[in-house]
Amino acid sequence: MANLIPWEPFRELSDIGSIFDRFFGRMARRRPALGLFGERFWSPAIDVYDQKERIVVKVELPGIDKKNVKVSVDGDVLSIRGETKKAQEVKEKDYYYSERAYGSFYRTLPLPVAVQKEKVKASYKDGILTIELPKTKEATSKETDIQIE
Repeated sequence: MANLIPWEPFRELSDIGSIFDRFFGRMARRRPALGLFGERFWSPAIDVYDQKERIVVKVELPGIDKKNVKVSVDGDVLSIRGETKKAQEVKEKDYYYSERAYGSFYRTLPLPVAVQKEKVKASYKDGILTIELPKTKEATSKETDIQIE
């Protein structure tokens, strides 16, 4: 005799949510998003990780000339902006398929700790922008135990 498993409707709703998340996540990775007026915009993929003495940000910018990228730090926010342009003019009727995004982008990232703005370094190689943000001495100091009263 087969074992009966009780029906759990909330588990099924969770499964449906996962299906939608996978579907829309896949769609978002395949093509740039459309803005309010039908224009395409895109946002580069970013990795942010913490090393002992600094925060490192890596940004995928394939095909973008480093002259068209600007990096700035204002307070505790890192801003990255840039633009990519079509190399040649091709009429839309001549396209079979197009997934590449063109235009400008702007990303802001709140920094998790205080950084030394004057010592921030950025380098660009093989389509990857690497930004190194040295932490302040206070941010790199050891953890302080707080007495609970």
